[in-house]
Amino acid sequence: MTSSNANGASDSSTPPVGSTQGDPDVWVFAYGSLMWRPDFRPAEIRPARLAGWHRAMCVLSTIYRGTEQCPGLVLGLDRAGSCVGRALKVAGADWPAIKEMLDARELVTGVYLPRFLPVRLSDGRQVPAYAYVVDRDHWQYWSGPQSEAVRLVRQGEGKGGRARDYLAATVEHLDRLGIHRTAMHRLLRLVDE
Repeated sequence: MTSSNANGASDSSTPPVGSTQGDPDVWVFAYGSLMWRPDFRPAEIRPARLAGWHRAMCVLSTIYRGTEQCPGLVLGLDRAGSCVGRALKVAGADWPAIKEMLDARELVTGVYLPRFLPVRLSDGRQVPAYAYVVDRDHWQYWSGPQSEAVRLVRQGEGKGGRARDYLAATVEHLDRLGIHRTAMHRLLRLVDE
């Protein structure tokens, strides 16, 4: 059974009923580190577009790319716009274990809300995909001037490494998707000045 909390986040380990059109497999939408380090072997990987959400450096990282005393800045899916990323297909039988692993990784502080959202795959199919969107009411949600973003990315270092390296890896994968002139590219240039 799929249920939603007040923020519309899915509390289920399965996609919405009737949304998979007989396909027991599950798709995960990757827009940041899941693109280059999903920590599982996808059955299939496809470029995909998510409408209604955009990739933004809007999460203060206090564990993986920063600390509470010296936070870094990492990506979140924020409202409005669209986002091109990768859709990672998970075999239905593997989904419960992979969902548990992904949730343990992404939901450590509660700044992300898991949801099934419709994504358009590069072959034209629309499928529900499990995605982590930012909770704008969480204390780690950040919105501010670019100069402050540069400072946060430069200073951030946590158990997963430097925030600058995270941003550079994101830019590298955007380039691989054929996406070249984005806010991420501009931010990286400023960070490296």
